[in-house]
Amino acid sequence: MLTLAEKVLFVLAAGASAALTLRSVDRIRRAIRRGSGEFRPRQIPRRLFETVFLTLSQWTTFKTRRRPGLAHILVVWGFSYYVLVNLGDVLEGFLPGWVFLGQGWVGHVYRLGGDLLSVAILAGMLALLVRRLLFGSRIFSFLESTRLDPKARGGILRDSIVVAGFILLHVGWRFLGQSFALAMVGRDPWQPFASQVSLLWRGASLGTLVLMRHISFWMALGLVLVFLPYFAVSKHIHIFFAPLNFLIKPQHLAEVGGQAQAGKGRRRPVSLLARINFEDESIVQYGAARLEDLPWPLIQDAYACIQCNRCQDVCPANATGKSLSPSALEINKRYLLNREAATLASGKESSAPLLDFAISEEALWACTTCGACVEICPVKDEPMLDILEIRRNQVLTENVFPDQLQNAFRGMERQANPWGLAQEHRLDWAKGLPVPTIDENPQPEILWWVGCAPATEPRAQRTAREFVRILQAAGVNYAVLGTRERCTGDSARRSGNEYLFSQLAQENAQTLNAVKPQRIVTTCPHCLHTLANEYPQFGARYPVIHHSQLIQELISDGRLKLRPKALERVAFHDPCYLGRHNGIIEEPRRLLSEAGMELHELPRNRSRSFCCGAGGAQMWKEEEPGRERVSANRFREVESSGADTLAVACPFCMIMLSDASRAAGEKIPVRDVAEIVGQALPSRWEAGPGGRGAASGRRKRSSGAHSP
Repeated sequence: MLTLAEKVLFVLAAGASAALTLRSVDRIRRAIRRGSGEFRPRQIPRRLFETVFLTLSQWTTFKTRRRPGLAHILVVWGFSYYVLVNLGDVLEGFLPGWVFLGQGWVGHVYRLGGDLLSVAILAGMLALLVRRLLFGSRIFSFLESTRLDPKARGGILRDSIVVAGFILLHVGWRFLGQSFALAMVGRDPWQPFASQVSLLWRGASLGTLVLMRHISFWMALGLVLVFLPYFAVSKHIHIFFAPLNFLIKPQHLAEVGGQAQAGKGRRRPVSLLARINFEDESIVQYGAARLEDLPWPLIQDAYACIQCNRCQDVCPANATGKSLSPSALEINKRYLLNREAATLASGKESSAPLLDFAISEEALWACTTCGACVEICPVKDEPMLDILEIRRNQVLTENVFPDQLQNAFRGMERQANPWGLAQEHRLDWAKGLPVPTIDENPQPEILWWVGCAPATEPRAQRTAREFVRILQAAGVNYAVLGTRERCTGDSARRSGNEYLFSQLAQENAQTLNAVKPQRIVTTCPHCLHTLANEYPQFGARYPVIHHSQLIQELISDGRLKLRPKALERVAFHDPCYLGRHNGIIEEPRRLLSEAGMELHELPRNRSRSFCCGAGGAQMWKEEEPGRERVSANRFREVESSGADTLAVACPFCMIMLSDASRAAGEKIPVRDVAEIVGQALPSRWEAGPGGRGAASGRRKRSSGAHSP
């Protein structure tokens, strides 16, 4: 079809476009490699199928915004098919009279796919563009207090319009080109839409149709050559880096919440912070001060980011008016990379620290590490880990952190718990209860990791005492570490104090390895997450389960009998570190059902639950300025649920939501699932904190939060 001059021009243009594009791609590759961490390709073969499935199914985009997701999948499917279409068009242009894939059924199916998907791309892209122009100011906006690159506020919209314009023009002209070709040779039943459009050109001369065919070729494929160099600095590059995230991003396999021990045998990927070797004297800086200090997968995240703001939508800090935006963090990284990719690729230092351009100090400490941004991201970006790396640098290198955290750090350093409770009083909560220590029962069926909150905080102590009753009623052979138990260090690691976390983890790992428990149970999801997913870094690998899982197991095995006597409407709040981080979702719900409760689901539930506001060491400090407290936002949802009681399964959630309940007038009591199960036991335990335990046939109805 092309003349000799056109062929020469096309080859020259393609060569120039390829050279410019490859130069940009190489800069990107070298900039990403500036990040820390090794690239391990061993995981690639086992991830190939998952990568292809996620890319083509677009399943991750349907977690939310399903109607735009449908339009997006039309564009993705069509654009993927257009790799083949563009190849065919180039070959047909250079080989006169040759028909790509022939005139048989293979060629027919190919042309049908091109026709249908051309229309699908145009329809989907137009829908997305109209949505972007009409509703973009609401969906893709940022708070004034959020740090956002000055060029991004207008640049994001401009980039979206450029990308949308390229897609519409590229596909539109190719589709028109097919209609011009069909106007010359006659309709093709395998190209129904293009055939219909070809009827518009019935009166045109052959010369005009030939000219328009050439114009359409250059408009369609010439645009590709022009766009490719821009591609590397546009948001459109996510179509390359999103599959790369699925394929090569390092993830650590961990048995989560002892699910394998519960007979399900499930394993899922859990991203972990790398352990720091504090004995390596060559390390002069910890964490990330500049972009190139981040692990390479987190630099790659900036290129994979779709700039869709889904992460911002679910961020509890942003939802309550605080300056944190996980989306803005990734966008700011991307804009700096666009400006300084060549600088980073050459091995030089980036121009500004992360806290000067990527995120503000206020936003840095607003993160609750709830993981909602990671869970919702359709391309598996992890902005939460960027924040933790920057916190590490602030605490360990700069010695800068909120003053309120000092008391928690001091308590963990001196007394091995953030409350500052003396270690010899670690077991005071169990006075009057026959709770065996590991020294008294060295070979228990279950080692109960009590945790700092139940050992210290009055409301959490009530949960612990109810759990004792449940274990006794089921005849469980268990033991606690007592004064040998120390804080797991969850709050230390989440707040960036990796040195303190490492000390606690090493001491606890030594204790566990000496005890060698068969299984560990904990009433705190934060303890569960740390013991199960992070202590293997320190050589302590043991199955860990949540108390809701153990209680459900005891009921299923017939070891625990419940006699519910009253139907009560209950809402269950999924703790972030139980449901989202560790996938333990159904067991607490089944327990509530077994205990005779009528479950009222909150709108934000299961893996999409809304944070209570305590995670990420927020428990030990005041929240950053905003419209409201995170716990207040969550409790309003509880109040509108129609529930009589709020059930929780985490001591931190208990504390935060109990405070919110008090602020709202204590209309809805907050109770742990163990307390709700406890009231359904055939008898009640009548001991106070220092009293003597005794079984009683009387049943005492609990109507709210009580002191232990």
